[in-house]
Amino acid sequence: MATIDGTELAKHNNRQSCWLAVHGEVWDATNFLDQHPGGANLILKLAGKDASDEYDLFHSPELVEETLGSKARKGTVDISTIPKMDKKSESGVKTGQSQPLSSMISVNDFELAAEKTMTPTAWAYISSGADDEISMRENANAYRKIFLRGRVLRKVARVDCSTNILGYHSALPIYTSPVGLAKLVHPSGECAIATAAGKEDCIQVVNTISSMPIEDIMDARVSKNQVVFWQLYADKDLEKSKTFVRRVEKAGVAAIWLTVDSPVVGNRERDERSKSVVDEMEKVVETTQSVGIAKASTGFINADLDWEMIDWLRKTTKLPIVIKGIQSVEDAVSAFHHKVDGIVLSNHGGRSQDTAQPPLLTLLEIDQYAPDILGKHMQVFVDGGIRRGTDIIKALALGATAVGIGRPVLYSMSGGYGEHGVRRMVQILRNELQTNMAFIGASNVGEIERGMINTRSLERMLVGSVKL
Repeated sequence: MATIDGTELAKHNNRQSCWLAVHGEVWDATNFLDQHPGGANLILKLAGKDASDEYDLFHSPELVEETLGSKARKGTVDISTIPKMDKKSESGVKTGQSQPLSSMISVNDFELAAEKTMTPTAWAYISSGADDEISMRENANAYRKIFLRGRVLRKVARVDCSTNILGYHSALPIYTSPVGLAKLVHPSGECAIATAAGKEDCIQVVNTISSMPIEDIMDARVSKNQVVFWQLYADKDLEKSKTFVRRVEKAGVAAIWLTVDSPVVGNRERDERSKSVVDEMEKVVETTQSVGIAKASTGFINADLDWEMIDWLRKTTKLPIVIKGIQSVEDAVSAFHHKVDGIVLSNHGGRSQDTAQPPLLTLLEIDQYAPDILGKHMQVFVDGGIRRGTDIIKALALGATAVGIGRPVLYSMSGGYGEHGVRRMVQILRNELQTNMAFIGASNVGEIERGMINTRSLERMLVGSVKL
């Protein structure tokens, strides 16, 4: 393989000839520029330079060859010969001392700590919601509109929080939601989540845009029997999605979760304002607008899906299928008629369409207008706004099987906590859930029932009528 001098690499810094170095290897990305999901500008910003640090924040090591092909490899380079550039990229963690994990006594504590330890770019991407962030706030506020109606004189000396998710045992009625780009907050990325989930005996759902390859995530499990599900963003080229489904099947995932609530990327203003992904002052880049991380990483998503996608997915895989992103009782009933294995009530954490109704309200909608589909061959999950053990109880009392934990997973990883932070966060929820199950008189999750909650305040937000 040819050895390329850094000064030669630096000459290939434009749209007509775009080379970049990744971990000592030089790649020709010229023909890929307009295919890059985040746009050509993200690559052109690094043309003729060492792109290793920026690449590692978002991608797994082998992705460059999978994407560009072996013929795009031009040779190797001694990075010391590459002309130095003014580096403005950020690692996922600021310097500074993190608080002891023992000081984290609620899930909210991790968010407060994360704002101090994440870089501005990572914080803006992870914590932001769409537009005025009304939905993001209301996802959590909805739980405050439901009150518990505890039952007394019940034997609750031993409380069992375990449940069954798509036929698989879980020690808790929670799973880690498919958060993406976890390397933004910790170098172990999604692998740290896998290890933590295994040690706490709960299930991880892995994102299509994970920053670690699925094979590495599966290797990070504590045992080969540990269950992992995989979330699919359908590609504009469905053949690419088919190839990816085959890959994750081979890796050993146990179910496919198809996300349908984000055909386009929401207007996440804080993420856009950070604009750290593209430096507008780079004059070599032919650009008129900078983009945030969300738009830079999701340009491949297929916005032209309909319910026939379920049939396509069934022909592609025999794994259980879950539809993630249901926001109305009407679509919940449609999913039921399409005989999917589960649905996730979600507005994408308030990150897609602002003022979309909270998932808990959608669950109440189903309870009000289509209660017959709850617990009938299709499990219902709720994702968004869960911060307390009491929140979990309220969702289960309305018929949910389990709830997803999203942002708190990333918050708990930051500041160098990694796997240990995720475990601490899950343990906090476990303790709160056990305690409050005892208070309401439920010794196991099967005993949590509708009569244990007062939903009158939230009912005022219900849509007046629906057509099923």
